[in-house]
Amino acid sequence: MAQGQEDEPRQAPDARNKHSRPQFWQLARRCCQLAASVDVAFFFLFHLLGSPILAWINVASVSLYLVALYLINKRRNGLAIALIWTEVIIHAALGTLLIGWDSGFHYFLLMFIPALFAGMTATKAWKAVAGLWAFYVLLFAMMWFVEPLQPISSNALLGVFLFNLTVVFCMFSYLSLFYVNTVSSAQRKLQFMATTDSLTRLFNRRHLIELAEKEIARCDRNPLRLTFLLLDIDHFKHFNDRYGHDVGDRVLERMSVVLASVLRTQDSLGRWGGEEFLAILPDTDAQQALLTAERIRVAVEEDQWECDGMPLSVTLSIGVSEYRPGEDLSVAIARADRALYQGKEGGRNRVELELT
Repeated sequence: MAQGQEDEPRQAPDARNKHSRPQFWQLARRCCQLAASVDVAFFFLFHLLGSPILAWINVASVSLYLVALYLINKRRNGLAIALIWTEVIIHAALGTLLIGWDSGFHYFLLMFIPALFAGMTATKAWKAVAGLWAFYVLLFAMMWFVEPLQPISSNALLGVFLFNLTVVFCMFSYLSLFYVNTVSSAQRKLQFMATTDSLTRLFNRRHLIELAEKEIARCDRNPLRLTFLLLDIDHFKHFNDRYGHDVGDRVLERMSVVLASVLRTQDSLGRWGGEEFLAILPDTDAQQALLTAERIRVAVEEDQWECDGMPLSVTLSIGVSEYRPGEDLSVAIARADRALYQGKEGGRNRVELELT
């Protein structure tokens, strides 16, 4: 059972920034590793092409990426990003100046654009993109007036271009996949938060209403049976008053596990409010629901409940109502609530069916 959590101490802005956007820094770490591997390949490629200056530039690039990777692991992210920026800009500029615009080294500058918007605020990202565009145009204009300083054969230049184009395509594909997976993961988390009770991890009241209304619509279209169980923990206020709200929360958490273990896969279970739970039993009539409710009652009564080694006596009262074609959800729930009240009045730890 979960323990209550104390308020976490406030962190300084620098501490918060070091640990913000973990997915982005995971991506930055992976890109450092990939870029260093590409530069190792460049080292051998330019040696074969007879361009030792570019070959040894890649040695320096690998060193910068390794340092950036070390800094990211040490949470010195700002300095790491500065090193990556420096490496890519200088490498792209030198490669273009040495063997020409047609080498395709300038394509590597474009890979910064999605990373800028992922790693900065929108205002800073737009400023950085504007600066990157200005540098890109300046480099392009310069190559109209400056001949390559260390030209290579046209076939070799074509090979370098295709290599750079392939690397950029692969990197952009990886970045796109990463961003799609990140967005999908965020959507799943938001969906979970919107439909789930944070304490019990069961459906919340709003989502239960949506599920119940869908089942009602299905019953109205087809001759199907639908039953609701309204479950309430007996003497729950006693646990909070005597043992504290932390123990009450533990009881709720444990109760959600016990209830879910008895219900079927097609049944829907959620926290209706406070210490109340609602179970939606599709394709189930009142008599079948009574049997299910009794199994739940017995399972709760026989479960091993304790707090700090001290045994607890936890029981459950359950009200049962079967949906009647054409009625509102609130009417069906109200009948279950009246049945639950009858169970409370009858001594608790009971299952009651409301027929009127």
